[in-house]
Amino acid sequence: MRKFGGILALSLGLITAASAAPDMVSIGRAEVNMRAGAGTKHETLWRLGQGYPLAVLETQGRWIKVRDFERDEGWVYRPLTSRTAHHIVKARVANVRKAPSLNGRVVGKAEYGDVLRTLERRKGWVKVRHEDGFSGWVSKTLLWGW
Repeated sequence: MRKFGGILALSLGLITAASAAPDMVSIGRAEVNMRAGAGTKHETLWRLGQGYPLAVLETQGRWIKVRDFERDEGWVYRPLTSRTAHHIVKARVANVRKAPSLNGRVVGKAEYGDVLRTLERRKGWVKVRHEDGFSGWVSKTLLWGW
């Protein structure tokens, strides 16, 4: 019985940890306003471009309160978002590599704030496509998103 209790506690801990992970969305249009409140009468704080990833904090009707990689918060209209995974570069420069390894040949570079389309994930690495057309692997530690 003691073993079962440990397994149950571990399972509940994993469920709690999984539910604590933020729900993510990305901007689904060429440009979307992030507003100070849930509605078009609220001030526009930022204009966000296609694919920009956001963590969902709260929902109010069809509006969602979101946070970006710099911890800025605001509201966006949910129908203007997408479930297409993207990452954003949080390092000054990130090498995009041919293989998911520090030994992989560098095929391009991405800069702070670049939005990258997420193609695949492997332990510690994310395969991405840059808006300039090249694709490759970036260390997960240099990125924010899903």
